[in-house]
Amino acid sequence: MAQSAGKQLVEHGTQIFFYNNIRTNQIIYSLTRTLNNNDSLKQLPFLGKKTVPARLRKDLWAPLCLVEFPRPSEGLLAYRRLREFRRLHETSYPLSLITRPGTRRILESKKKRGKILMDQKANSIADLAAVLALQKQGPSQEHIEEANRRADRVRLQKGRGKKAWRRKDPQGPVKGGVEGVKVRWVNLLDAEFAAEWPEEVVHDGLERHRYTAALPLIEDSEDATEERETKVKAPVALLEQGGKAGTELRA
Repeated sequence: MAQSAGKQLVEHGTQIFFYNNIRTNQIIYSLTRTLNNNDSLKQLPFLGKKTVPARLRKDLWAPLCLVEFPRPSEGLLAYRRLREFRRLHETSYPLSLITRPGTRRILESKKKRGKILMDQKANSIADLAAVLALQKQGPSQEHIEEANRRADRVRLQKGRGKKAWRRKDPQGPVKGGVEGVKVRWVNLLDAEFAAEWPEEVVHDGLERHRYTAALPLIEDSEDATEERETKVKAPVALLEQGGKAGTELRA
């Protein structure tokens, strides 16, 4: 038995939605199914006149894919890396990308350069595959040592009676591996933009509503299903008992 899409409770950070502009191929990453106008516009760099709209048009932004992570810490780390990689594509690109074919120094027009740099669809999909490959390797030894030193400082300050600030991370540090990661595509052929994907990553299809991605149905556990069925049967049994009692009184 599956819950309805409107009643699903998804933990923040376990899902990353990719939205694609059907005209310019710009990409927006979102941790929620619906796009927030102000937060989304901050992801679009100014590359010339009319490259950043005043507001988002729902009919121009279509869902590209949905990435599901088993733990929020993994999803938030992947979201941060995706934003960093995309910033590199927009600022550190080869000069040959914006020069005219057959020349070395003659640049394309401002309008043409803006269109070239706005097209980040293929780069975003390749970045996703690279991010998942990095998370499969796990944290480097340098990061592990830094985390251990930070934990030692926190324990030392607590031993001295000082209030130590510590980030609340109930999931703990991010570990290596991408088991349980699933990528749902509106068009499965878009996955071919990446040269290679980790073997553990599962690819599946994704339905879409009019303007947003459809939430995949979450299968309930057997205990939750039995509990829901018991709650439904209890009022029905009371109604049946009340009907029998009324019939006996009338008789």
